[in-house]
Amino acid sequence: MSSDKLKAEGNAAFSAKDFDKAMYVSLPRESRGKLSGLTQTSGLFTQAIEVDPNNHVLYSNRSACYASIKDFDGALKDAVKCIEIKPDWAKGHTRKGAALHGQGDLVAALDTYEEALKLDPNNAQAKSGVKSVQEAIARDSQQGSAADLGMGNLFKDPQFLEKLARNPRTSGYLEDVEFMEKLEKIRVNPNLIQSELRDPRIMQVIAALLGLQVEMGDGPDGPGGATRSSEDTEMPDAPRDQPKRAAATPPELESEEAKARKEAREAADKEKALGNENYKKRNFDTAIEHYNKAWELCKDITYLNNLAAAKFEAGDYEGCIKECERAIEEGREIHADFKLVAKAFGRIGTAHQKLENYPAAIDYYQRSLTEHRTPEILQKLRAVEKFQADRDRISYIDPGKAEEAREAGNAYFKSANWPEAVKSYAEMIKRAPEDPRGYTNRAAALTKLMSFPEAVRDCDEAIKRDPGFMRAHIRKAQACFAMREYNKCLEACNAATEADTESKHTKEIEDLTRKAMQTMYSAREGETEEQTMERIQKDPEIVAIISDPVMQSILQQAKRDPAALTEHMKNPVVKGKVQKLMAAGIIRIG
Repeated sequence: MSSDKLKAEGNAAFSAKDFDKAMYVSLPRESRGKLSGLTQTSGLFTQAIEVDPNNHVLYSNRSACYASIKDFDGALKDAVKCIEIKPDWAKGHTRKGAALHGQGDLVAALDTYEEALKLDPNNAQAKSGVKSVQEAIARDSQQGSAADLGMGNLFKDPQFLEKLARNPRTSGYLEDVEFMEKLEKIRVNPNLIQSELRDPRIMQVIAALLGLQVEMGDGPDGPGGATRSSEDTEMPDAPRDQPKRAAATPPELESEEAKARKEAREAADKEKALGNENYKKRNFDTAIEHYNKAWELCKDITYLNNLAAAKFEAGDYEGCIKECERAIEEGREIHADFKLVAKAFGRIGTAHQKLENYPAAIDYYQRSLTEHRTPEILQKLRAVEKFQADRDRISYIDPGKAEEAREAGNAYFKSANWPEAVKSYAEMIKRAPEDPRGYTNRAAALTKLMSFPEAVRDCDEAIKRDPGFMRAHIRKAQACFAMREYNKCLEACNAATEADTESKHTKEIEDLTRKAMQTMYSAREGETEEQTMERIQKDPEIVAIISDPVMQSILQQAKRDPAALTEHMKNPVVKGKVQKLMAAGIIRIG
């Protein structure tokens, strides 16, 4: 069976929401989901892929099937393959975005949907995806989901099962089918972690994945125990049954030190609270004093971050940067939470943005994202990158250098060096983006290189800037003719006729129109009336025209009086429709 037929059958099954038929044709239901990649060998889309492995649409369709049954890993794999085959196809990126969204990787999903919009700014699926992901990010920000805390990634660890099997406290869980199903649900949707934390086994699993030891029985800390790590800097007092050992300092001294640390922390937190009160009242100088005292009492970089925030609000951006740099340096020394370090990097970026030092702002936002990826910093980075790009583009504009680039392009064009001509005209466009000549000149060079779609796009850009620029209209018609898109060629000729208010290009336009019509007629030569009707029924645009009551009336009148058709064609809209009917072979001359 051909890949097209298999695809058509798969599409029909998908449309009917019969995903079993689309993906698991011959396997019994109870065997599905256990063999993962092997089960799909009998699926319609998989069979089509085996016949035509380089067809990107087939991977896209199968990705949609996977997503529909919540198998987002499979959906992502096929979406990535689709993009690998055809990277400039927006739909492949929307499939990847949907898969990432399903996996709970909201930031990556947002990136992917926006990549799709770069390729196709009007793509409805990408727009809907961006909105959906942004709403999910907003919900997660409000709820403080477990996924934001990074625990979701633990359950996606490729060595997930191996780590559980190695740990004597969790190895037995692998035999509990119900519990393993619960873990699988968490792997698919990390936001379920919070609701499942009531199950003490989940904490054991998290500890095993982190390489920690968790005491779940009654111990010194009461029922439920406490999480202990070999990396803890302060250990609780030893249990009563622990053997005594020689201590470097007496227990009484250790107790005093712990008490002093606790008192220092409490005093620092009081200073921080006073600083926060003054910060809210916008008494930034007083707030700064209290944050400084808090840092002197206890070396927690949270106080330095607060200090930097107060200096930022006071307008002391250099001082803010200095305090953030100190927070980063001190944080590295004491192995502070990477999120606090990321916040310091992000605030340095914001300060540089206020100082209009945009390259530095971009650099520090990127450093912040390296430490901890958050939607807020990502959005700031994109905004600054866009602003910097616009600023660079505007500063690059220079009419004088644009003219130099145009002359260089013309010289290359005359010597038949089309690639260099394209480069020179591209430079002209950057130097003078509103001059339509740069686009039409580059379109001419692209046409010589047989890059007709790019030439059409350049002509459209030229027409946007000057709707009356005849050379752009005519070159667009010529490029469409070269691509054998004769209907589009006729449309371009009609647009050229409307733009030619002084009728200086009438002959050139009519010659191109006649040439397109003759070529279409020759292609239809020998076609029977039945073949013509079968062909036009597959063209929705032609069907719409012949179904239009106004056009039906015009055609009936033309049968009685052929000269009336010429009169009606003075209307540009009617003329365009009549030409399409002539091109389709419905109206025949002679």
